[in-house]
Amino acid sequence: MYFRSTGLGKTELTGNIADLKRQGDHLVMYVDVTQPVKWRIRAALSFKDLLVMLKKLMKCSTLGFILSPKQWFNKQPKHPGEF
Repeated sequence: MYFRSTGLGKTELTGNIADLKRQGDHLVMYVDVTQPVKWRIRAALSFKDLLVMLKKLMKCSTLGFILSPKQWFNKQPKHPGEF
């Protein structure tokens, strides 16, 4: 997983989803950043946030990506380029 932020300029972070835990009215997603620094980023997702995410996942272009057998077996996906 790659991350970029306007606050970090051109710096690109690499990391992995480490955990997802319920905390009160939110799901907290933990992401371990591994490059170029070692950070643990947390994002608290409300029910409304999850609904927005589900709606975005149901778009034809996104579903096509998720359901593509080519993606299931792609062990080394190409870098997305500038995003």
